[in-house]
Order: sequence, then structure tokens, then C-alpha cells
Amino acid sequence: MRRVRRGGPYFRIADPAWADPLDATYSMVRGGRWNPPGTFPVLYLNRDLPTSRANLTRKFAGRPYGPEMLDPAQAPVLIETAVGSRNFVDAVTDDGCVDLGLPTYPLDEGGGEVGWNRCHPIGLDAWRAGDAGMACRSAATHDRSGEELAAFRRSGDRALRVVRRFGFAEWFR
Repeated sequence: MRRVRRGGPYFRIADPAWADPLDATYSMVRGGRWNPPGTFPVLYLNRDLPTSRANLTRKFAGRPYGPEMLDPAQAPVLIETAVGSRNFVDAVTDDGCVDLGLPTYPLDEGGGEVGWNRCHPIGLDAWRAGDAGMACRSAATHDRSGEELAAFRRSGDRALRVVRRFGFAEWFR
């Protein structure tokens, strides 16, 4: 697996009622793209505001309404955090995706979205190898313009902190 250096500001979409919006416990229970349910905690982050907006819009796909119709007082907030500079498994560059067996990621060879079942074994291998996580193209943008970070949360890791909290009207315009 290739590695790519990442760090700096990242963003997490959060429910305004969450006590700790940077808690990765939920992903350990339910799983995510890079971690099967019941395995290890991952904090899923967006590289920038456009990727964050695309991920929220994606959650409303197929519904008769979109996020722009939400009550701003109850709508998701955006949490900015700062990730320390580290090497992450590369699912961003063409060479990195080819090495992972995902040459057209985030789309599969047929043009559909790569399923979590193809990503789980890669995430497990990266976890077992002691990697910090996965830097990957965003499945929400499909055009390779967005990037996400799946930050593995290991015992003893320094906790991420909230740098800034954006109200819905501030970040989803």
C-alpha cells in the first residue's frame, strides 16, 4: 500500500445534540466505508467545505426534500478539527488506488459506486499494519474533486479537538 502525507484542517458533519462530535465510537459499532461493523473506531472527515456539502446532500438522495429545507436550528453543524501531519494509506492518487485494487475509485469498473464490501478488507489490512487511516477520494463527489480522511482512532492517540463549530447557515449555502 502506498502512503500519502495528510494533516491540517478537516471537517466533520455532526448532529448539534452530540456531546462529543469527534467521537468515533459510533463507527466502530455500525461500521463505515473502511471499517466493518464491530471492528475498530474510525473518525470520518471531509477535507473541505465543498466535500462536506456534497456528503450532506448525498444523505438526502432519493428523498422528496433536500438539506436546504431543514430547520437551521436542528440541522447538522460542521465541526472543524486539526489533524496532525501523518502518513495515511493512499486512496487519492491514481497509483495509490491501483495498488489497492480500486483503479477507478470511487466508482467501480461499471460506473457504479465501489461498495463498502470492497473497502472493508483494505481498511482491515491498514488497521492491522498500524496505519493512521485512509486518505481517499470522496464517494460523494464522484468526479475526484473531493477528498476525505478516515482517521483510525487507536488507544493512546491524542484526542482531536474542536477548533470551530459552524452553524448550518454558515456552512451549507
